[in-house]
Amino acid sequence: MLFRSHADGKTPVKAGDTLSPDRALLTLGAHVARTEAAMRACIGDVPLAQHEWDAYVSLAYNIGAAAFCHSGVVRALHATPPDYAGACAKIKRWVYAGGKKMPGLVKRREAEYRLCMGEAS
Repeated sequence: MLFRSHADGKTPVKAGDTLSPDRALLTLGAHVARTEAAMRACIGDVPLAQHEWDAYVSLAYNIGAAAFCHSGVVRALHATPPDYAGACAKIKRWVYAGGKKMPGLVKRREAEYRLCMGEAS
């Protein structure tokens, strides 16, 4: 797991920093909590099933909350009525790193898409 900051969200991680397994879980929890708060702010009151929320948290944690909040996923959720299937399908677009399609991201996004559609837990 790669963290860019410690649990406080401010102190940068430096080469040689170490975490105990317990501290790593606490740090992960803090990062996920910040991601979820940002997601709640940009999704607003659009009702989501737990499996949809879980898929979007996975995506947002990986790409960053700002990128998620400006994505086609959120735009589809804000449509009237919300385009739930379309929002789930847009997860599959996030498969590039450095301009290159990454097989690992294709696999991860497929799993997130299936979760979003309620096909996996």
